[in-house]
This record gives sequence, structure tokens and C-alpha cells, in this order.
Amino acid sequence: MNIQDAQKAVDDWIKEHGVRYFNELTNMAQLTEEVGEVARIIARRYGEQSEKESDKAKDLGEELADVVFVVLCLANQTGIDLQEAFDKKLDLKTKRDKDRHHNNEKLQ
Repeated sequence: MNIQDAQKAVDDWIKEHGVRYFNELTNMAQLTEEVGEVARIIARRYGEQSEKESDKAKDLGEELADVVFVVLCLANQTGIDLQEAFDKKLDLKTKRDKDRHHNNEKLQ
């Protein structure tokens, strides 16, 4: 599934199950909450914080998918073709950074 297909799938889901999109500010708050859940798992599982027993069952993939879902909602409701925007960004980063990371001594 490409990004355009994912945007359509989210839009179809919202129309069938979600009644309507939450407004943009609500979705932004929801995105922040979802990113916080990802951060909690990463900090405890891969960082220096200890992982609580209740956190061990949390699925990082599911939480990342929640982030993607809300990002797709925001793109849909603000009229952004995220496939086009992503392709443009990847092209820009490729041109701008083609040698940058290879020449970074910190990454060697």
C-alpha cells in the first residue's frame, strides 16, 4: 500500500466508522499523545529507564501505526497529498544530504 492508498483507506474508515474527522487541533493533540506513547516505549525498552511490567506487553509497531493513522488524518483534512509531499521531501533530502552523512566522522 502506498501513501495515497493509505490516505484513502483512512478516509474510508473515518466515513464508515468514525462519523467525521476530529478537528485539526484535536488531531494534533491526539498525535502528540500517540508520539508520547512511542517515546515511552523507546525510552524504557531501548533507553536507560527501566521498563515497568505493564509496559512490556506494549507493541511498538501498533503505537507507530497509531502515529501514522493520525498523520494521515491530518493530511486528509488539510488537503495534503502526503505521497507527493513525501516524494518531494525525499528528493530534497537526497540532493541536500547525498554526501553529508558519508562525510560525518561521527557516523564512521
